[in-house]
Amino acid sequence: MRSLSSITWLVVWLLCTAAWSAGAAELTDSDRAYAASLGKVSFCVDPDWEPFEIISPAGQHQGIAADLLRLVTGRAGLSLELVPTTDWDESIATSKAGQCTLLSFLNQTPKRDEWLLFTDPLFTDSNVFITREEHPFIIDPAILSGESIALPSGTSMEERIRRDYPNLRVIITDSEKSAIDMVSTRQASMTLRSLIVAAYTIRKEGLFNLKIAGQMPNYSNNLRIGVLRDQPRLRDILNKAIATITPTERGQIINQHVAIQVQTGIDYALTIKIALGLIAVLAIVAYWGWRMRKLSQELDRLSQTDNLTNLPNRTRLNLQFPIELARARRLGQGLSLIMIDVDHFKRINDEFGHLVGDKVLIAMSDLVRRSVRAIDLPARWGGEELVVLCPDSHLDQALILAERIRQAVRDHDFDTGRRQTVSIGVATLGPSDDIDQLLNRADQALYIGKSSGRDRVCSEADLTGT
Repeated sequence: MRSLSSITWLVVWLLCTAAWSAGAAELTDSDRAYAASLGKVSFCVDPDWEPFEIISPAGQHQGIAADLLRLVTGRAGLSLELVPTTDWDESIATSKAGQCTLLSFLNQTPKRDEWLLFTDPLFTDSNVFITREEHPFIIDPAILSGESIALPSGTSMEERIRRDYPNLRVIITDSEKSAIDMVSTRQASMTLRSLIVAAYTIRKEGLFNLKIAGQMPNYSNNLRIGVLRDQPRLRDILNKAIATITPTERGQIINQHVAIQVQTGIDYALTIKIALGLIAVLAIVAYWGWRMRKLSQELDRLSQTDNLTNLPNRTRLNLQFPIELARARRLGQGLSLIMIDVDHFKRINDEFGHLVGDKVLIAMSDLVRRSVRAIDLPARWGGEELVVLCPDSHLDQALILAERIRQAVRDHDFDTGRRQTVSIGVATLGPSDDIDQLLNRADQALYIGKSSGRDRVCSEADLTGT
């Protein structure tokens, strides 16, 4: 067996390797004497973080972190003594108690700064979302709604996700593998793991129903050595050793643990035949996969579109409403709602029949669609009622749009022999509003318009007479 890592893992190596300085300072005689005076330096690790690090059944520290740590401490002239723990939480607790001087491979966070000093990054690796194959690509996790994320206990990512993305429900697991298994078995929507761990685990466990669905912006793992706060000189000595590690050395260590292995002595003629056969099968599978995705997208569109007016329906509005509300809260923008009711619509049905009534609704919907902005969402609320959801709009802007719609309807010839009008209610999002409160105020404003003569725009300001 031999490793074919030169191409396959070159990209991973280039993405994950931290920068190094060729002009790194060498250890002084005083540094070496101090390192020797420390004797055995105790350290704790994550015993279940493959391929970065594990504690083997024989009690040995193994993995990418183990090899890098040995390289660094060897150059620093340090001798290490492993403090065995059963999980990462125990390692953190042992470090806090001062029973291990070093933590081998972790991100720096404000909470950890309370008892640790940190070296320069020993290794840098991107964090990526892992989801099931059918999950959409994740561009902005802040706009996700009703989704959960599984994370191993005690990680720095847990702190940051809870702080930056409160819209995601965090599920804590006891290991990396458990977090990924929860996604695979639909117990969680996603997990956030390092690129190296994601690729390694998916390949090793054969979890081909999973995919990497996006990268978390500005959430790289800058993995460092944590040193107890009363050991600043030890941290400085480790930094000097870290600065001597080259990208080539890091790449060699990665490939020892995650390189793809193949057998030598290949029958190339047979390989080509098999490859061509696989390409044909994959082409057929890809084509039918594309057809099924297109069909699924069309079914989704139809389920969220009103059959008569071809506007988005109430289902589509209910899906978009919480997304826009969350965006308005996060960005400090306005969010307004326009509610439209066709005046005397029952009279149209009674005098001309329902077919004419349907034509009036279709024409009305087209007028509304042509009047709104590209970012607005017009929808059929039910019966003769339409609504327009207006992101990034305060009350005065929504009133201008509502008046434009009212005038467009008033000026249009509906072929009924009479002028057709609408009454409109407008409300805008308040500091403590939820969706129902915003809808209720728009509906009340609409009622005022209907009861005070119709063919007019009323706003929530009219509810109080201000």
